[in-house]
Amino acid sequence: MTNVLFIKANPRSQDESVSVKLYHTFLENYKKANPDHAITELDLFEENLPYYDLDKINGMFKRAQGMELTDSEKEATETVSHYLNQFLNADKIVFAFPLWNFTVPAALHTYLDYLAQAGKTFSYTENGPVGLLQDKKAVILNARGGVYSEGPAQSIEMAVNYVKNMLNFWGITDVSTVVVEGHNQFPDKADQIIEEGLARAEELSEQF
Repeated sequence: MTNVLFIKANPRSQDESVSVKLYHTFLENYKKANPDHAITELDLFEENLPYYDLDKINGMFKRAQGMELTDSEKEATETVSHYLNQFLNADKIVFAFPLWNFTVPAALHTYLDYLAQAGKTFSYTENGPVGLLQDKKAVILNARGGVYSEGPAQSIEMAVNYVKNMLNFWGITDVSTVVVEGHNQFPDKADQIIEEGLARAEELSEQF
């Protein structure tokens, strides 16, 4: 059984958000193309993950070292491990998120903090860190109202670049991307830009 994890990091509705439109377009078409796959949806804003605080940092370190944990650290590591194990059990992962203030929503950043665990998603070696998840593949679905793929804003795009680099760091190098951009910058072309992006998402969902 193929396990697919769909991660949505935007609290807005489909009518309000292009990245949410991308998410549902990809999800619905993927289900049609792969009716036998086990799909888990994770809405990060509904989950409302607590920040990666001191109890989580210390707890996950001490747990990896076989050290005794405080009660609050035990509770913290149980929370982190739930989402980490869910991610590790997925064969394919789909991320959908907007560009907010040049980067990802805080909920997604927190989630990625949960996943960045030495010995689980990567390991340290004499030659530097090595990703442990080479057998997984991922899709990134992103929307941004301006143009960041080229021109003066290219250097400040820290959303897709961030997520892709984190995945690569963990060994996930088979990453496909659909980006819809410029629909706010060019309102007269917005409908066309969005429709073309949704079409690319639908096509990719059948190939993924």
